Amino acid sequence: MALANRVFFRLYQCANMLHKTGSRAVEAEGLTTQQWAVLGALSRDEAEGGMSVGDLARYLKVSRQNLSGLVSRMERDGHVTTAPDSRDRRSRLVTMTGSGQHVWKVEAQPKIYAYYEQVLDGFSVNDVTHTLHYLLKLLDNMQRVDDAQGERKSRRSDAGPAA
Repeated sequence: MALANRVFFRLYQCANMLHKTGSRAVEAEGLTTQQWAVLGALSRDEAEGGMSVGDLARYLKVSRQNLSGLVSRMERDGHVTTAPDSRDRRSRLVTMTGSGQHVWKVEAQPKIYAYYEQVLDGFSVNDVTHTLHYLLKLLDNMQRVDDAQGERKSRRSDAGPAA
């Protein structure tokens, strides 16, 4: 357990440092790492027509509530727009604006790539491949835990108040 504790503590530190140093890398563009993640998700070929708020939240592994505030700020800044989904009027579709695409492709991406080079300094392609492999394994296991926790929570709320 001591080794596991060290792994997860270092993962926590890495997440915090990613937010801190990554946000600094794109702050001149008015972006944070969260906004960079949203623009990155929306820039994928699979998201060409936009993504529903729910799908975007699931893809980024964040709550709809946290994403909603983030999307509102990005909409205010002109990076994204939201509109009712033509296939499901209850759902809102998030798409990148022309301004958002310019910020992403022209301004932010070169700085993000330079950031990656700095942070991955001393890593071989093999190191990066192994790191990705293990992070994906962790993510899969965490998703199973999250799914199981959600099922337990759902069963408790379905049971009603305790007698």
